[in-house]
Amino acid sequence: MDIQTLKQRYDIIGNDPRLMLALNKAIQVAPTDLSILITGESGVGKDVFSRIIHENSLRKHVRQGRGLISVNCGAIPEGTIESELFGHVKGAFTGADKNRKGYFEEADGGTIFLDEIGELPLAMQVKLLRVLENGEIMPVGSSTAQKINVRVVAATNIDIVEAVRNGRFREDLYYRLNQISIYLPPLRERKDDVPLLFRKFASDVAEKYHMPPIVLTDDAKRMMMDYPWYGNVRELKNITEQISVVETERTITSAILQNYLSYIPTERMPAIVDNTAAGGNNISDRELLLKALSMGQMISEMRQEINDLRQMVGRMAQGAPMQVEQPSVVSPSYLPATTHNAIHPEEEEFLTPEIIEDESVALEDRERVAIARALERRHGNRKLAAADLHISERTLYRKLKEYSIE
Repeated sequence: MDIQTLKQRYDIIGNDPRLMLALNKAIQVAPTDLSILITGESGVGKDVFSRIIHENSLRKHVRQGRGLISVNCGAIPEGTIESELFGHVKGAFTGADKNRKGYFEEADGGTIFLDEIGELPLAMQVKLLRVLENGEIMPVGSSTAQKINVRVVAATNIDIVEAVRNGRFREDLYYRLNQISIYLPPLRERKDDVPLLFRKFASDVAEKYHMPPIVLTDDAKRMMMDYPWYGNVRELKNITEQISVVETERTITSAILQNYLSYIPTERMPAIVDNTAAGGNNISDRELLLKALSMGQMISEMRQEINDLRQMVGRMAQGAPMQVEQPSVVSPSYLPATTHNAIHPEEEEFLTPEIIEDESVALEDRERVAIARALERRHGNRKLAAADLHISERTLYRKLKEYSIE
């Protein structure tokens, strides 16, 4: 079957090169019995690809079982998932009044689609690995293994490689499932496909409800293409249907469209190419924005710390005595019995030591000496030492680590 026929048969809209690559790979591997792992965000059509793979395989004519069985691993309670997948025998547990087939036995001879495989508990991952390697299932309460012939297609919307690194997903199971990997790009990486999908969905709604189809103005089309579409094709379809039914005006401007979009970008953001299959991370536009905001806050804090240090060194170089601001709240448990809020006259000694007057001494050495003296005078109380030095506690902690001061 050629790609255009395939797209028409399964209502696949778009010409993005990565989408075409995924379709080509699905058709090529469909006749085999290799396990397939489909990755991509929610709403990109992973379930459609499971149908493509099964219906273009030799298993499509299966008579026993039900052909293609779809299972959402994230929707099954952990306490019943083993029974759901592998079945149980009568008396296996309270309420098991008869034998029950599991999804794997129902799919015997056909294909089982395990959606959200990343949500599978670790204990079940071990049992699934045994099924894939030996072709046997063990119903709950049974002592006899049962042979099955099932082709597994799995899918996940999480970074499965990162889950393996973090110990949330077994590495051996990952490699067993990932004999063939198919990546489906998110809609925000297929900007040119957005108008095509919108036109298709608008036409479907118009035909269903006997109304003229809605059309986008140029500015609305640009807004559509710039929108990040975190819900992917599913979100685009829902919004198109809403506008088609609610709006009486058939020409949709950006002002009208804005009422239906929950997030309006101020500028185009670069597409993030997924490299999950290669072991990278899949970073969304929203995550990039949060990282940028976090970085801005970090830079601001670093600038403040630099200013604090400059002021401290300037006062030490001038030999001027420092006045200590009384701390606003200090827990008595942090203070030794002899500690007072004001600096004793003899404590001014460390503020103007001879070493500071020696210009040949490096700035780092001056800082190290001043910090060490402050901690000694304050009996190791870092909060008061930072106040004496007129720097923030954050700066002091960083300097302690930098100079390896105990």
